Amino acid sequence: MTAADAPALSCRDLSVTVAGRELVGALTLALPAGTTTCVLGCNGAGKTLTLHTLAGLRAPARGTIQIDGIEISQWPRRALARRLGLLPQDSEDPFPSTVIETALIGRHPHLGFWQWESDVDRRIASTALAEVGLDTFAHRDIATLSGGERRRAAIAAMLTQNASLLLLDEPINHLDPHHQIDVLRLFQKRAHDGSTVLMSLHDAGLAARFADHALLLFGNGEWTFGATSEVLTEQSISRLYGMPVRQLNWDAGRTFVAL
Repeated sequence: MTAADAPALSCRDLSVTVAGRELVGALTLALPAGTTTCVLGCNGAGKTLTLHTLAGLRAPARGTIQIDGIEISQWPRRALARRLGLLPQDSEDPFPSTVIETALIGRHPHLGFWQWESDVDRRIASTALAEVGLDTFAHRDIATLSGGERRRAAIAAMLTQNASLLLLDEPINHLDPHHQIDVLRLFQKRAHDGSTVLMSLHDAGLAARFADHALLLFGNGEWTFGATSEVLTEQSISRLYGMPVRQLNWDAGRTFVAL
């Protein structure tokens, strides 16, 4: 298999541990370009740690990770930052800046040392802000934004990075229902245009609606991966969250409600 034929992101026998406890054991999966995968699990099941491990921010206890068929450790950091974008669960702004300046942080992997952002970089950042509905906020102080607006600014910064492998830790965190759907549609379109999207969610109904595949993490090393149509069932979701749920079908798909 050549690099061109390889999955965008893959791992084999990956083990994720914390404090000597195995949360994810022997995880093996391959995510091709043009797909969206949702990670579901209870708090503490290892969703964030798994995303951080797949992004190369922490070493796995065991196993290997490849991007485009190349071991992640073999990727130069700047090249990896141009290929892979990670949206953390929470973002901080330790220094004063405007919204457009925050978005422009995403261009750093594309700039040389001591190189300033160009008009092209600013246009990319402006487009990203427009995609999340913050184009009129460009010159606002980032500190004046609400939690949901700040979340969308962080998404814009990641979009400005222009990576095509996107790892998103609860991307709809802090967002109202309207913006949740807008953001999920945005990333669904990115996948349709050829990007690879891996994101953690808490809503199995939204995962069923917007994802091609689902990865269920049970927090004890066990996991299940497959097409959402097969993996997301009343039985699997009830077991995942330790409570009975019922599937409801409607004209746009299906969702799950707790009983």
